Amino acid sequence: ILVLAVLGWMPMARIVRGEVLSLREREYVDAARAAGASGPRIILRHLLPNAIGVIIVFATLEVGLAILEEATLSFLGAGIQLPDVSLGNMITTAEDTVGTHLAYLIYFPGLVLFLLVLTVNFIGDGLRDALDPKSIR
Repeated sequence: ILVLAVLGWMPMARIVRGEVLSLREREYVDAARAAGASGPRIILRHLLPNAIGVIIVFATLEVGLAILEEATLSFLGAGIQLPDVSLGNMITTAEDTVGTHLAYLIYFPGLVLFLLVLTVNFIGDGLRDALDPKSIR
């Protein structure tokens, strides 16, 4: 999990940098500079509110991806080991029941994993819509 966290910040930095470089060229930033606004004021007042939607959506996508990566690593035996609980471990344990009358047990951890990632993505979309400065309230 530590490796996922250490390597996961680079795509986020690239996306945020691109968004800030795009927003920096807008007319309202030039107007704020002409009005004498300082760099931190321009960042907090103009750039951050307009970039927050992209940041939130990408962060929630990364959270969902991290959940899937952890479950995959645990399923393959390279992640969280069996005394600890993980959805990947639950799927691995339920995999032994596929040929028996308890074969339906494999569906529950998979369904929870699917719903968890879907919920995280819906929360990100809702936060983006709520915090979007361009939306009409």
